[in-house]
Amino acid sequence: MSESPPNVQAPTPEEIRAYAEQHHIELSDAEVADFEAVIAETLAGYERLDELPDYRPRVEYTDRDPGHRPGRDEDPLNAFVTKCEVQGADDGPLAGYEVGLKDNVNVAGVELTLGSKLFEGYVPSTDATIVTRLLDAGATITGKLNMEDMAFSGSGELSATGPVLNPVDSDYIAGGSSSGSAAAVGNGDVDVAIGGDQGGSIRIPAAWSGIVGHKPTHGLVPYTGIAGLGRSFDHAGPMCSTVEDCARVLDVIAGKDGLDPRQGEVPTDDYLEALSDDPSDVTVGVVEEGFGRETSEPGVDETVRDALADFEDAGATVEAVSVPMHVDGLTIWNAIALEETSATVDGECVGHYGNGFYDTQLAEAFGRARRAHADDYITTLKLTLVLGEYLSDEYRGRYYAKAQNLSRKLAAEYDEALEDIDVLAMPTTPQTAHEVDETISRVEAIERALNMLHNTSPFDVTGHPAISVPAGTAGGLPAGLMLIGDRFDDATVLSSARAFEASHE
Repeated sequence: MSESPPNVQAPTPEEIRAYAEQHHIELSDAEVADFEAVIAETLAGYERLDELPDYRPRVEYTDRDPGHRPGRDEDPLNAFVTKCEVQGADDGPLAGYEVGLKDNVNVAGVELTLGSKLFEGYVPSTDATIVTRLLDAGATITGKLNMEDMAFSGSGELSATGPVLNPVDSDYIAGGSSSGSAAAVGNGDVDVAIGGDQGGSIRIPAAWSGIVGHKPTHGLVPYTGIAGLGRSFDHAGPMCSTVEDCARVLDVIAGKDGLDPRQGEVPTDDYLEALSDDPSDVTVGVVEEGFGRETSEPGVDETVRDALADFEDAGATVEAVSVPMHVDGLTIWNAIALEETSATVDGECVGHYGNGFYDTQLAEAFGRARRAHADDYITTLKLTLVLGEYLSDEYRGRYYAKAQNLSRKLAAEYDEALEDIDVLAMPTTPQTAHEVDETISRVEAIERALNMLHNTSPFDVTGHPAISVPAGTAGGLPAGLMLIGDRFDDATVLSSARAFEASHE
């Protein structure tokens, strides 16, 4: 797919009527005639917009191998969409690191698919801000990593190219939507990876695949050049084998870029320097409402509680806390995600009404693809678009607006619980990885895509930083402990996770 100027054309009288009706307006014949004349004059100025070159971020490190699609012999877990090579600076904090990127992250000259057949052949001409920062830090980008089709599943089995297999046990799936990122790190195919998180999509596959995944504070890491689902809950962050590497990557990618409307003031820290191995430095509040959920496996709850007890024995202060509204977090997230995702798709995946960089190339490709091939959307996205549009239109955005208001109240409850402790704790997901099953029905696929979000999704809409670290196993499969901290205090979250990791080694 390549960008081509649209050469703006004026709407016909019939089109003027049709677009007016979309806004519940019935125009008279006289109004249509008047509007037709005025519109023609207005659009004359748009010809100048077509003539002006677009204003895009500059691309550095232009010697690039666009790569190839590996076969199963080279990629047995189906973790990669493309194996490529883009070398960064000669030195820096990530010199010698091979980095994989979830395939919703722009790398100029390398195909971007969003895990979907709809975008095969689309090659961005710009780098995401975090790609520039990684390359400046000396990293080499060696792969675009598989993901759930258009990112709308937490399971790991709904990529257009089939299930992404778990690096611990290939009879199970890796978790999503950053499935390839978890599998590639867990399998040692890359040193570190970047994932995206809108409902838990960094932390879920990290927990299921036995690695570390950090969802930063909302807005800490610029999302510029990354295809998203909703500005109020889009996150990107590191997925690594160790907390130390997560901190090292966050040092590189965090901070304001001036191009992302998700960002306001962005206080940063020296995350690597802040790490401590000492459990006695950490006070943990164990959120009782994070256990015993409707989809919880008793073995996961037990594994996480045992891990926290061991952490306490090592010197950490561990106490029970209650955040009653946590049980409503998934409902609040769902009301926001449904309508905002629908609006984002209507906005050609780039949205409206914020200052920053708008990827016109992506908007053109996305718009063409969805108009021609929307029948090929993943089942979960079809459902989301239908229900989101219905709720927005039938109830005039009431539930979205109320959920956004309630997300502030939910955030305040977490803030209150964090006043006298360093981090909150709970299982990352209520269960372990799903077994590979290619015979499931459409309804079962939807259920398996979304039944693990109870603990992760609330922190996407409140914006609190949250990290998943391996807590042990349940039934032979990895289980994750999630630690949550104050907004923009990612340093404490990472340091607490490192202390837990050190005591658990």
